[in-house]
Amino acid sequence: MFVFIALVSCESVQTVTQETGYDITPAFPGLSFSRPVDLQNANDGTDRLFVVEQAGRILVFQNSSVVSSSKTFLDIQDRVNDVGGEEGLLGLAFHPDYASNGFLYVNYTAQSPRRTVISRFSTDPANPDSADPATELIVLQFDQPFTNHNGGQLSFGPEGYLYIATGDGGSGGDPQNNAQNLNSLLGKILRIDVYSSSSGMNYGIPPDNPFTGTGFREEIYAYGLRNPWRFSFDPVTNALWTGDVGQDTKEEIDIIERGRNYGWRIMEGSLCFNPPAACDTSGLTLPVWEYGHDLGESVTGGFVYRGSDLPSLVGSYIYGDYSSGRIWMLQYGGVQFVTNTLLVDASINISSFGIDEDSELYVCGYDGVIYKFIVVV
Repeated sequence: MFVFIALVSCESVQTVTQETGYDITPAFPGLSFSRPVDLQNANDGTDRLFVVEQAGRILVFQNSSVVSSSKTFLDIQDRVNDVGGEEGLLGLAFHPDYASNGFLYVNYTAQSPRRTVISRFSTDPANPDSADPATELIVLQFDQPFTNHNGGQLSFGPEGYLYIATGDGGSGGDPQNNAQNLNSLLGKILRIDVYSSSSGMNYGIPPDNPFTGTGFREEIYAYGLRNPWRFSFDPVTNALWTGDVGQDTKEEIDIIERGRNYGWRIMEGSLCFNPPAACDTSGLTLPVWEYGHDLGESVTGGFVYRGSDLPSLVGSYIYGDYSSGRIWMLQYGGVQFVTNTLLVDASINISSFGIDEDSELYVCGYDGVIYKFIVVV
């Protein structure tokens, strides 16, 4: 193992290390998928896993290394626009009471007009391995000006509200300045209440959302993000960790907090972007970690590890990079103490991470393979 110290500012010291004791291996050798972009569990005691394929299918299978087949849980390819490289069926979240109500939520792109759709579907009461496409209830939808930067993650928070990641709308450099515009849902983390409805919408606004009653979009929880492709909650601390994909120079990791502005397009990571120098950083929240494009060009947010198979990783944030295939462990103790450790240097495109009901961690390879971590000597 080698260690070097990177002086990031006069107020904090960040440590970078390399760990040689881990690797990844296929978790389910008998299965393969087409462009998997998400892996979820229903937290219903069945020990099943659900893999989202970008074209518009969700497959389900038992969490066993010897499983040899999967079933189609939901197929909505007829309504998913999968033309652009970043479009498609992008995210899945199960309702906290899924075991009793059978509700699941998806995030996908549609066309005519090009838009993001957040919808609820219901599982067939007579067949727990099948959700009915005819039960779609569109909860929220909003236009997308370009084919890229759609975000895609959605997840229920510890208080039961649904959080949704939205990209800045695409192209390059956020030409419409959506991320800083509080009248736009783009470039944000949204938070909505799916237990209620208001003003003719199929959702309500949590009363403590930061812009409730201000005249701005009340769904906004945090803003100033470029393309927060994957986020997750730490079930122990409830911290919301996000990987935000960079533009030309920096990839960043953020801890999202209510009402905060994470800088884009004023800043890219810790650097000024628009304007390119002497930008006004007042009121902006900087990332807890960033890395340059010499290490990777598209961060894939992961999870704080809370499983039992890899005890030395417990409490660390595990994330990767789609382009380079590197996977890191980030240990965060506030801005005064951050350690980033390279765990695996894999030759795959890392599209997502996921956990099972025991909080064990998996890696979605865009090559169609789901991987797990192993300890090597």
